[in-house]
Amino acid sequence: MDIETKYFGNMNIDEKKVIRFENGLPGFYDEKAFALIDFPDNPVFQILQSVTAAHVAFVVTNPYHFHKDYEFDLSEQVKDELGISKVKQVKVLSILTLRDPFDQSTINLQAPLIINADVLKGQQVIVSEDISPRTPLQPEKAKVE
Repeated sequence: MDIETKYFGNMNIDEKKVIRFENGLPGFYDEKAFALIDFPDNPVFQILQSVTAAHVAFVVTNPYHFHKDYEFDLSEQVKDELGISKVKQVKVLSILTLRDPFDQSTINLQAPLIINADVLKGQQVIVSEDISPRTPLQPEKAKVE
């Protein structure tokens, strides 16, 4: 399927890899289908791109690249809604707020994106009111494993 993207122009994506957010994302409730696009030459970051609105795109990353001690519990309701029965089904991503200079960028650890990687269903979930949605990214600590 051909889509227009915010950062990469027109792209062809595999429709079988589209992630469905049945409730949309906060502030973008009408956007329910997204593609995860890799950054060229940078495996740490990706773009979560709406397949219907080019201007709706988020820079995301696996939060564990930057915050190894990050942990939270998923509610049974979220597990049921996403069809999660095993830990290996869960993909966790966090949305970044990019700043100039880059080392001032932040990561939203308060509301990660939880995706069932087997069925490509996702939700943004508030996991704790005690965690800042603007946690320093600390790029010098990034490691891909």
